[in-house]
Amino acid sequence: MKSLKNFAAILLSVSMLFVISSCNESSAESADNTSDTSGTADGDSVNYSEAIRGLSAKELVAEMKTGWNLGNTLDANEGETSWGNPVTTREMIDEVAKAGFDVLRIPTTWERHFLEGEDYKIDPEWMARVTEVVNYGIANGMYVILNCHHETDWIKPATSELDSFLPKYTAMWKQIAENFAEYGDHLLFEGLNEPRIIGGENEWGGGTEDGRKALNILNKTFVETVRATGGNNEKRALLIPSFAAAVTDAALGDFEVPDDPNMIVSLHAYTPYDFTFSAGKNIFSYDDSVGSSIDWLFGIIDKYFTSKDIPVIITEYGSVNKIENFAEVPNPRYAENVKWVTKYLGRAKESGIPCVWWDNGAHFGTGELFGIFNRKELSWYTTDLIDAIMKVYK
Repeated sequence: MKSLKNFAAILLSVSMLFVISSCNESSAESADNTSDTSGTADGDSVNYSEAIRGLSAKELVAEMKTGWNLGNTLDANEGETSWGNPVTTREMIDEVAKAGFDVLRIPTTWERHFLEGEDYKIDPEWMARVTEVVNYGIANGMYVILNCHHETDWIKPATSELDSFLPKYTAMWKQIAENFAEYGDHLLFEGLNEPRIIGGENEWGGGTEDGRKALNILNKTFVETVRATGGNNEKRALLIPSFAAAVTDAALGDFEVPDDPNMIVSLHAYTPYDFTFSAGKNIFSYDDSVGSSIDWLFGIIDKYFTSKDIPVIITEYGSVNKIENFAEVPNPRYAENVKWVTKYLGRAKESGIPCVWWDNGAHFGTGELFGIFNRKELSWYTTDLIDAIMKVYK
């Protein structure tokens, strides 16, 4: 019996060597062009090539609860860690999913990764890295939203500018779509982030009539480009934003949703701004005026979209940490943020709108302190806030 066991062990060892060799050959072949969609995420066997289930965009959105942005990372100008955040790991995204977040938005900058002199070709190494991070979310069963971010220096919603950058824009989205063509419906594409003219008229409030007209053309071009790549992209859910992703009558009055059954509107709403963005020593308390602003927000979204069965995702929301001394106990700012997020997400849930917290990794110091997850320690800065978010959906 011992000799038979030894012989079996030898056979098993030979078989494993053959499998490893085959995997290495397959990886070498796939790395040459697009990323392997049937591979693994840090050792876990996951099949990323899945059939689209045939759900409408509204049904797909109804499956989502709450989300988290991997902000200031793959969208950082000079590379993944250039804005102070660590390299993204599978363990980070595991922890985000473990906390209860089921939507992962991955802001990504592409134009800075085009190869010089090659007709807007995206660097294969960058495409592979983005794919790797997308896979972290998919492997956790999350919905993943992949976009183009911080591209406002060359993507300008003005009719006089369109011809100058549309070839680059379509080439970019064609490559992204082709790379992920066989991914299932847990992967969504978002065509633009906050499209606007920097320093232009009404930049954050909805722009001008010409700017909104140009944006409608841009959104339509994005949809047509992705659909033309075939595969699962023919029915993949796609997100399109309003001008600056703003929620105003000016931004939404001229907004056109392409005639496509798998469209979702992407909006940003840090509401009310004086509460969510005000930094420094000014600590604003949650009161009835804050609650009224939130009610107004979802009322206008309902007016233009949800009442017409047009699904919406608020792909950015959040409220900054304003406490200079984090060790202060109890921390009053978090108590106010807990009240705010409970009201905000409660109204969002009533309207069937998933919301994705903007986490830029910044929690201490000055500036836009939207960080709630300590990526280096794999822990949450405030469990009270996370508990409040998840309580809404329980």
